[in-house]
Amino acid sequence: MSKVESWLVNLTGAQHLWMLELFLIVVVALSLGYLVNRIIDRLEVHTAKTMTVWDDALIEACRKPLIWLVWILGVNFAAGVAAQKMDSGLYALVDPINRIALIFLGSVFLTNFIKRAERNLVHPDFISKPLDETTVRAVGKLLRAAVIITAVLIAMQLFGYSISGLLAFGGIGGIAMGFAAKDLLANFFGGLMIYLDRPFSVGDWIRSPDKEIEGTVEDIGWRLTRIRTFDKRPLYIPNAVFANISVENPSRMTNRRIYETVGIRYDDLHKMDTIAAEVKTMLSEHPEIDNNLIMMVNFNKFAASSLDFFIYVFTKTTDWAHYHVIKQDVLLKVAAIIEANQAEIAFPTSTLQVPHAIEISGASPQQPQIGQ
Repeated sequence: MSKVESWLVNLTGAQHLWMLELFLIVVVALSLGYLVNRIIDRLEVHTAKTMTVWDDALIEACRKPLIWLVWILGVNFAAGVAAQKMDSGLYALVDPINRIALIFLGSVFLTNFIKRAERNLVHPDFISKPLDETTVRAVGKLLRAAVIITAVLIAMQLFGYSISGLLAFGGIGGIAMGFAAKDLLANFFGGLMIYLDRPFSVGDWIRSPDKEIEGTVEDIGWRLTRIRTFDKRPLYIPNAVFANISVENPSRMTNRRIYETVGIRYDDLHKMDTIAAEVKTMLSEHPEIDNNLIMMVNFNKFAASSLDFFIYVFTKTTDWAHYHVIKQDVLLKVAAIIEANQAEIAFPTSTLQVPHAIEISGASPQQPQIGQ
């Protein structure tokens, strides 16, 4: 270094040496930042070829913190050299600023790593059996909160604040805050119970018979759950509500049920047994009907104007749109079976029976006239 300094002195003069050092430090810092960026690009190409969850998350998370670290350390080093040459009191701030930068960039790296790992763990391109999205989000939020709180506490300790006093105050003040923010805490623990019990996840269709709640879950936060109703309106529900209501989750049904009642005329009573048997045969041979579950086609009721039989089967699909296509096909085939047996589907009718002929005594019936 002495030879380099003597060469620089001979080249620029002693009075301008520190300015040249600043220039070189900045150039080296920028060059190292560019070099780090290129190295990370090469590493990303190699990690993209693997199916590992963690390597992609690690490389992507460390890109910006590493580049910023090189630049910040370079700028601070240059500022320290300038402050030392000018006998400025700002030189004492260089070391604390470097430590703060390390703490900040370390927390940025960890939060970025958690976010990317969170995405990878639920994506089929990175893991053969993706984990439950709701659980992964909950754990990711807890880990990010822990990183941020730890970074703040370390930074406070660095500047001379007593962490023990803060923790003691937090223990005492937590009681008062618990009473003041009981609704907020109830929603927090309600969200925690949703994450632990998992009655529904993001993307599920849910509804409640106790409240006017129905739609698709878009997000489960620590205070609110956002649901998109079927008319595309967002519905924000405090998490504490779910602790006091029952929730149905149709998204987790294994099958959909077809339960319909069909009526034929009383004149076709002798054809009921044949029709019911043919309908049951049709359903057992239908490719979209699950034969492993209960299947019932039975004469059920002497109704007011029809003889009713019911159909009780389950489809293999749970898709709502496809279910209605199957149901339409089944009902049309039932109608075709009834027609093939020369019977008819009944509709409401009334029959008036007169036991004896009614005779009008007196003169013969007259033709009605207009106005009568």
